[in-house]
Parts: sequence; structure tokens; C-alpha cells
Amino acid sequence: MTTNEIHPARAYRDPDFMNSPEGRPVRILAEYLEPQDRFDEFNIKDTILFFGSARLLPRDEAERRLEAAKAGGGDLIRAEADLKMSRYYEETRELAHRLTDWSKSLKDPGRRFVVCSGGGPGIMEAANRGASEAKGDNIGLGISLPMEQGVNPYVTRKLAFEFHYFFTRKFWFLYLAKAMVIMPGGFGTLDEFFEGLTLIQTGKMNKKMPIILYGSDFWGKVLNLEALVEFGTISRADLDLFQVIDTVDEAYDIITTQLEEFAIDNPGPGL
Repeated sequence: MTTNEIHPARAYRDPDFMNSPEGRPVRILAEYLEPQDRFDEFNIKDTILFFGSARLLPRDEAERRLEAAKAGGGDLIRAEADLKMSRYYEETRELAHRLTDWSKSLKDPGRRFVVCSGGGPGIMEAANRGASEAKGDNIGLGISLPMEQGVNPYVTRKLAFEFHYFFTRKFWFLYLAKAMVIMPGGFGTLDEFFEGLTLIQTGKMNKKMPIILYGSDFWGKVLNLEALVEFGTISRADLDLFQVIDTVDEAYDIITTQLEEFAIDNPGPGL
């Protein structure tokens, strides 16, 4: 009997293999199965998505930076713009709080219409913060990026994720979503907005989902979707896939009314 047995590492415990190009399919599958396991554990039936800029500040921080700029000769124009844009942080926070209160009042054995964000700072933090302040579970689907470190502190710990692949993260954004709130943002926000519109327009997402484009002052300057109708690249009816609104009250009424009409009795993905 030999005493020199060899015990090779199992493939799934071999970091060289798991981090190699050949291990990519396993990593991708893990980013599908592991979130699914946690959502099942928490009995998450569906979500309300909040998208928006990671750069927007809460009002108190924006006010502090403005005072510092005035006192120290900093970038006053930037600080004034940050304070103006901080309204979207505070209104996201309020809307997420109210929607969480509403969802908790529903008589359903599962967790319904749970607030979900990309888990980062700015608008994402505001959404998770509002839900947390309403004492509701909330989700942060983070992404590993050089400029961002971890999820914000308001995400429910067992519902905090960090994805490597944008496409698996996008899948989990939209698979459970029953409503989308698009606050002012940059490239990532635009990408997420158009991804949702495209899936609905092409019939790949067969659920009726309210999409709120929040802030007409901002979006009126950033987007000119009427031009797409004018040039014939979309139908006029495609503009009915979303609504542009300016107040928390209006957003709350639209979302809850449509969810009560189309989604209350239809828990689950609907993709």
C-alpha cells in the first residue's frame, strides 16, 4: 500500500481553473443560481427598480459642500449644481419609503414589490435608504467596478450582491421587475432605461410594467425621443411605453395603481 497518495484539487475548488477562460461558463451559471437561491430563501416575488446617477448627493451633504466651496474658494458652480440635483436623491428616498410602506401593507405570503437598486451610491443609495427607513427588505445588485467599492450601507445584508458580468446583473434587474423608476443619470441609467424599453417593445418581456421617467427638466434636455418618431425609427405608440413625471405623489399613484390592476394577482417574473 502506497503512502504517497495524490489528492488533486476538485475543479470547482481550483482557483486557477475557476478564474480561467475555460471556467467562465461556471462563473456565469453561479451568477444566475446563487441569486436565485437567495431570492427563494427570502420569498422575493417581484421588485420595483430604481435607476439613476451614482453621483447625486443627499441634500445635507450638498449643502455642506456648497458652504465649503463658498468658504474655501472651491468649485462653486459645481456645488450649486449638486445642491439643485440633490432634490432627486431626496425624492427617490421618499418614493422608495412610500412604496415600501405600501408593499408591506399587502396581504400576501411573499415579499412583493421589493425596492431594488444597483446597490451603489447616489440614487441607488437613496432608494435603498428610503426602503430601509420604512423597515423593509431591499435589494442591491452591485457590480464590481474600479471606481466603486461594495454596496451602500442601506441594502439588506442577505440581499446584497456583487456581480462580475453586466448581463447577469441586468437579467436579475429585469426578471423580477414589475415597475421601473428612472431618475436622472448617465450612460448606465440610459442603458438600463433603453434595455427595458427594448424588451417590452419587442415582446420579450410580456408583463405590463409602469416605467417612470422622473424629472422633465432633466430628461427634456437629455432625450429627444420625438425625433425618433419624426425620422420613422420608432412608432408614436412606443412613446406610450413610459411616462414623464415630476412629483413623488404622481409617481406613487401611477405605480401603485398599475401594480394593483395588473400585478397583484400575478406574482413572479412574467418574462
